Amino acid sequence: MRTIGLLGGMSWESTAEYYRVVNETVRQRLGGHHSAPVLIDSVDFAWVAQRQASGAWDELAEMLAGRARRLQDAGAELVLLGTNTMHLVAAAVQEAIDVPFLHIGDATAAAAHAAGAGTVGLLGTRFTMEQPFLVDHLSERGIDALVPGAADREVVHAVIYDELVRGLVREESRAAYRAVIGRLVERGAEAVVLGCTEIELLVGPDDSPVPVLPTTRLHAEAAVDAALA
Repeated sequence: MRTIGLLGGMSWESTAEYYRVVNETVRQRLGGHHSAPVLIDSVDFAWVAQRQASGAWDELAEMLAGRARRLQDAGAELVLLGTNTMHLVAAAVQEAIDVPFLHIGDATAAAAHAAGAGTVGLLGTRFTMEQPFLVDHLSERGIDALVPGAADREVVHAVIYDELVRGLVREESRAAYRAVIGRLVERGAEAVVLGCTEIELLVGPDDSPVPVLPTTRLHAEAAVDAALA
């Protein structure tokens, strides 16, 4: 099995989920006492969040590209970026390494096709919902993505940054997300992309009338499949 390199810490809660899912998937695939060879480079999310808020994407791209190279130099044979939002700079990360880079949008698009969903609702940070990087990536693979209205985007973003990245899971926030999902379904969403790794800590299949596509799990499982190929 090839060694997986994970760029994490954005936030550490989601990185812990990646590590758990990767190893559970390896155990399911191989059985016995098998676990995954994983190298994790975990950044300080406060530093990242400050630069996200100020729009310093070039600085973030340079930092993550350098850390991806460091993972490769340490022995990673494939690299994944354990965050939806920072896929805004995925091209810089991919260009910095010679080993495969697994884009979270590829795993998401494949799952949408498997679910028979040509139109999906997209939940994520404000950056993921309002910037085109993930919407366009899905569109190029035949999937139309609907984003919530302005007021709903504010709610979704605030819950992520004020609660989920701090490990807070609140029932009132779950109810608010359910309402946002309902409005996306009314607009034609045939599945809902949980397009922020922390969202999976809050909502799941029971919170949606249509299939949910949990990007953390999908990305982690794709990494295992690639590592075993």
